[in-house]
Amino acid sequence: MKKRFIDIFMIMLGAFIFAVAINVFVIPNEFGEGGVTGITIILYYLFQWSPGLVNLVINAFLLIVGYRFLDKMTTIYTIIAVLFNSLFLYLTEDWTIASNELIINAIFGGVFTGVGLGLIIRVGGTTAGTTILARITNKYLDWNISYGLLFFDLIVAFSSYFIIGAEALMFTIVMLYVGTKVMDFIIEGLNTQKACMIISDAHKEIAEQVNLSMDRGVTVFYGRGHYTNTPKEILYVVISKQEVSALKKIVRSQDKDAFITIHDVRDVFGEGFVDISK
Repeated sequence: MKKRFIDIFMIMLGAFIFAVAINVFVIPNEFGEGGVTGITIILYYLFQWSPGLVNLVINAFLLIVGYRFLDKMTTIYTIIAVLFNSLFLYLTEDWTIASNELIINAIFGGVFTGVGLGLIIRVGGTTAGTTILARITNKYLDWNISYGLLFFDLIVAFSSYFIIGAEALMFTIVMLYVGTKVMDFIIEGLNTQKACMIISDAHKEIAEQVNLSMDRGVTVFYGRGHYTNTPKEILYVVISKQEVSALKKIVRSQDKDAFITIHDVRDVFGEGFVDISK
């Protein structure tokens, strides 16, 4: 129950930050946006219709159509996000900031939208609209949510060209890109993990040192060198970014001719990392 309250608070906070981004940075500078919010902004520019009200109506319709693609808790969180997003869009309509620098406003608009959407998505909610489509592509096509959202948002953003013009569209694309990167950061966090593969004649010694000194498990793959046809034991270990230098030190101390590759991984589940049940 405590977790549910924290999740709902984060959704409310995310909805508020997103609404501030739209009313403070996007609309005053006549930028576009992606998804349903982009449509509401276009309608605001054309007819002065309230973004909060239009956002609620369109998202309610999309939620009815797409609820079957969301689990029960995600649906509840999405309803909460849509309601508070629409409410905060209405309450912050008159908020302004003294800045005429379009590029600065575009960057901060992206930061605020990325933080807002990231907080909502991180706890399992969506803001309906294209976020539902992004979650569908994540579920069935394994697309990254942030980039799926960017894809659908760009479709709407480009359609606003005829309303806001070329220059504002270019600033909008910058804003959406910044928002995607910030949202990725909020969803995935700072702690990028590293996967390392080590090929060395001293593989036993290296594996033992990794077990003892770093308290990390090591997996052994069996292979062979294509040119020499010599059997090889390949070590595979997943560590945190902060542990890379320690691993290099161990490998260097045992075999200066070792071959090692290191690359980024995310969503690491299992002992020593994130419990997959969460």
